[in-house]
Amino acid sequence: MKKNYENPVQKEYARLAQKYDDKWDFYIQTTLQKSMQNLELHAGECLLDIGCGTGRLLEAIEKKYPDVILSGIDISQEMLDIAGKRLSKKTHIERSEAEKLPFAAEKFDVIVLGNMFHYIREPMLALKEMMRVLKPGGRIVITDWCNDYISCQVYGLVLRVFNQAHCKTYKKRECYQLLYSSGFDDIKIESYKINWFWGLMTATARKKPLYGGTTMVRDPICCVELDPRNVFSTNLYRRVNG
Repeated sequence: MKKNYENPVQKEYARLAQKYDDKWDFYIQTTLQKSMQNLELHAGECLLDIGCGTGRLLEAIEKKYPDVILSGIDISQEMLDIAGKRLSKKTHIERSEAEKLPFAAEKFDVIVLGNMFHYIREPMLALKEMMRVLKPGGRIVITDWCNDYISCQVYGLVLRVFNQAHCKTYKKRECYQLLYSSGFDDIKIESYKINWFWGLMTATARKKPLYGGTTMVRDPICCVELDPRNVFSTNLYRRVNG
């Protein structure tokens, strides 16, 4: 029985799911590696992959960081079915949209988005949701197409005409403004080409710490996070920071 999909992204990836990994292997692997370069995780931290697709990035994180608690969402059940066969049972995946995350506030230390931001219809709403579920001081890593490159501009125009799933590709300054307007701090964006055609960018940012402007410090001896305003850690904080 043929399914009817209200969301064009669901319809697109229901069609692509079985051949997605093979068709886009170079693109997936290259961008996955770039995302991994910007992830520094610690045991016990919680990470959410928004738009986890067939689970390639989560699989790589499972192998490199076995003590991190992983979750993933995707709008396509067909993609998630493939991810479920690839990932370990301890990794939680479910179908959901970026604009309405099914998680409690301040649950995650890290959120990562790989090649899916250009599908989001309401980016400000989605970023506000990400801000909600991030812990204070939590990090976000976004890898996506970069519209500063002419090739991406042309391809984006073609997709908007012929592919309803595609929404909008952003320039670096637009991405920066979206993150800044959503309340993110310490924003860094790098643009680069992975071949003659594809121009991408990776953006990293943080949710501000709980105590305004106060940066949490990792104790190099005890490997715990210190809040300099806590009377029990003040002396150690001063020692770490000179």
